[in-house]
Amino acid sequence: MKSRYRDFLIRDWHEADRTSAIAVISSVLAEYGLQWEPKGADRDVVEVEKYYLQTGGEFWVVEYQNKLVGTAAYYPISRGENAVEIRKMYLLPAVRGQGLGKFLLPQLESAIASRNFQQIWVETATVLKEAVKLYESNGYQPATGVETPRCDRLYVKYIGPRSTFNTIL
Repeated sequence: MKSRYRDFLIRDWHEADRTSAIAVISSVLAEYGLQWEPKGADRDVVEVEKYYLQTGGEFWVVEYQNKLVGTAAYYPISRGENAVEIRKMYLLPAVRGQGLGKFLLPQLESAIASRNFQQIWVETATVLKEAVKLYESNGYQPATGVETPRCDRLYVKYIGPRSTFNTIL
């Protein structure tokens, strides 16, 4: 993946990005009063190869002036049917409010659809108000069964050939 949005470069994660990606995610979590959990909910960032690259997922980074300022990722999950979970969509405060999240989400959805997945799941926390608003305004429906302790919201979106039928139900 390589794409541009304004002055931002969105590209595939490389091993050299590990420390910067961890710094972005842990910083945003702390900003919202959430804990960085390298042995729990955030183990996937410590082991990107295992959780994303080896499972058919993708992990992207967002650069601005050669500095990592955001992340966005997804990987296949067993919940649902032919499903993925969007994970680690975080942007540093300095780059928020420029439409980057609104650009990234459809990019993720397009990449997911191109791999013939049918469901997109996402867990988030109410305190992440911008994320909640983004998902709800893009057709994600509330669901139950949150698995991550720091999260209290779960959403699902149906894509692919059965998406209209499933959304109506």
